[in-house]
Amino acid sequence: MANSKPLILLSNDDGYQAKGINELIKALRDEADLVVVAPDGPRSGASGAITSSVPVHYEMVSKEEGLVVYKCSGTPVDSTKLALHTIVGRTPDMIIGGINHGDNSSVNVHYSGTMGVVIEGCLKGIPSIGFSLCNHAADADFSFTLPYVKSIVKTTLANGLPYGTCLNVNFPDTKELKGIRICRQTDGVWINEFAECNHPRHNGYYWLTGSYKNYEPNVEDTDHWALDHGYVAITPTKIDVTSYELMEKMKSWNWE
Repeated sequence: MANSKPLILLSNDDGYQAKGINELIKALRDEADLVVVAPDGPRSGASGAITSSVPVHYEMVSKEEGLVVYKCSGTPVDSTKLALHTIVGRTPDMIIGGINHGDNSSVNVHYSGTMGVVIEGCLKGIPSIGFSLCNHAADADFSFTLPYVKSIVKTTLANGLPYGTCLNVNFPDTKELKGIRICRQTDGVWINEFAECNHPRHNGYYWLTGSYKNYEPNVEDTDHWALDHGYVAITPTKIDVTSYELMEKMKSWNWE
C-alpha cells in the first residue's frame, strides 16, 4: 500500500462479516488505506481477553487497492495484537474498533470487545477510537452515523490524542442526530444479570441477561444523557486506572 494516505487498522467483536465493520469500511475507504483484521465470528463481551491455550490462526479473505481483509480465529485483542505483530507492514496511523452492534457507553466499556481493540491500540501508543451504535440488530441502519464517523476520524488524525487516552464514541439509534457532546462515563451498573434455564436433566444452568441501572439519569455531562437526548457521545477514555486520590491518602495510613 502507498503511504500517501493514512493507514488505519480496523477490527471489531462482531466478526469480519458484520454489517457494522463493513459500513465502517464504506465510510473510510476514500480517506485511508485500510487493513481489517477481525474475528471469524461474533466475540461480543470479550473485553481484553487473549488466547493463550491454543494457537491463533489468521487468513486473508480479500485484497484490493487500499483494502485488505483478514479473519482471525481469536479474540478482538488477539486480532489487533496479531495484526501489529505480523500483518501490518508499518505502524498504523490509527486503530478503530466497530462499528459495534450495541451500546458501549458507561460501564459497558469494561466488557466490550470493541473497546478491547481500542484499548489495545492505546496501550501501543497508537491513536484509537471505538464506534458503537445503540442497536443490536444484525441489519441495523448505520447510514446516518457515517458522516460523523468520517468527521471524527479526520479531526482526531489532525489533532492527535494524548498518550494513554483513546475515544469511546456511541451513537443513539436515531437518524435525527443533534450533534456531538463530549461526555464523561455515566455511573451505572448491570443488575439481574442471569436467568435460570429449564434444563430437562440438570439444575444450575443460566442465560446471561440483565438490565442497566443508571445512577444519574438526569446528569447532563454523561454519555447516557447525551444518547438519551439524541447526541453523539464522545468519551475520552484513559488506560491508567490508578486512583491517584486514594494513593495520596494511603501514604498517610499506618501500615504497621
